Amino acid sequence: MRFLLDEDVAPAVAEIARRQGLDVSSVHELDRRQRSDEEQLRFAAAQGQVLITRNRDDFIRLTVAFFQAGEPHGGVLIIPWSLPNRTPQRIVRALAAWLERRGGGAQGMDYVIDFL
Repeated sequence: MRFLLDEDVAPAVAEIARRQGLDVSSVHELDRRQRSDEEQLRFAAAQGQVLITRNRDDFIRLTVAFFQAGEPHGGVLIIPWSLPNRTPQRIVRALAAWLERRGGGAQGMDYVIDFL
């Protein structure tokens, strides 16, 4: 499964995750900062990635809008505020645990919103 970190997630999460064999990139690394949430969600879907963000409310609203419009959507994972950016290792552990619970597969993530 492939992931894209939104701008509100520390780019160190992507670096640590890749060292653990996870396919994670960051909008910071891809020079996609300051783009709209809608643009980031479209980009992630086009790349076959699940978007990881802290921006719960906006991405719930966008997921509904994408579903209603029939636009591609690869899923959204919400990072709770209990996992702060200053502890990227904890975020990576939560992501790895989430993947393990799902069996590591990307199937069934279209229009799904889940929480780490």
